[in-house]
Amino acid sequence: MSRRPLAARHLGPVAVIAAAGLALGACGSSSLSGSGATGTGTVSSASAQVDLTAKLPDKIKAAKKIVVGTDASYAPSEFLAADGKTVQGFDVDLFTAVAQKLGVTVEFVPSSFDSIIAGVSTGKYDVGVSSFTINPERKKQVNMVGYYSAGTQWAVKKGNPTGITADTACGKRVAVQTATVQETDDLPKRQAACKSAGKPAVKVQSYQGQDEATAAVASGKADAMLADSPVGAYAVKQSNGALELSGDIYDSAPYGYVIPKNETDFATAIADALKALKTDGTYDSALKKWGVEQGAVTDFAVNP
Repeated sequence: MSRRPLAARHLGPVAVIAAAGLALGACGSSSLSGSGATGTGTVSSASAQVDLTAKLPDKIKAAKKIVVGTDASYAPSEFLAADGKTVQGFDVDLFTAVAQKLGVTVEFVPSSFDSIIAGVSTGKYDVGVSSFTINPERKKQVNMVGYYSAGTQWAVKKGNPTGITADTACGKRVAVQTATVQETDDLPKRQAACKSAGKPAVKVQSYQGQDEATAAVASGKADAMLADSPVGAYAVKQSNGALELSGDIYDSAPYGYVIPKNETDFATAIADALKALKTDGTYDSALKKWGVEQGAVTDFAVNP
């Protein structure tokens, strides 16, 4: 489903959010610094396992660091702290623990969501960690390691003034983040249904950052938004009553870490690290800290 940074942010979306009274933990931007950012690393330290370290690519062994591409505007998965440069969220805490199991550190590099898979494939990033839903198209390009389960959730302005629902979106203004499965898979099906029924098309508003999509709904520019279930729930919680959830969660699917297609041993090492973190309790602690434990899984597979 999807994710987002950065040092420099466009004032437009931020101003809209402020005007709407939203207390979002951070805002994304399409103006990306491309520089590394620190992670919070606030979960308990995980001890390294030598057998897992041995499976790391030589590049990572030499650097003793995993460079991670992430779109840090997708709270509570990955987003910027108040200092504007520290990447935080449950994805950050959990993958930091994975890296500790592997005996290395992590550098989170803010990037636009739709550029991360290409960045992993070309070697710009070692791994992509940005709430990527595992689907057949992505598995053709990269290896993916499942670590969480999320569905799609709609959200509307408090009181739902336009009366929109997931099934009555024809002709309505719907905000979504660019390149998420909500944009690439969900909305095209709804557009086709609208056309078949002879109804006006959904007016899709595509934004680089989820924060921008959230702001569009809060300001009344959009009638609704759809996003991954933990993201939608967190946005509503942080909106100070400006937004509310609409309808049930549907189309649940696993999130996956993105690893180069030719690095299967590395992907397996990450899966084994997750299994160890599940056993020692670190996995569940990281999710509970952010209130997203409902999406916890027990099977950490490569390309499930």
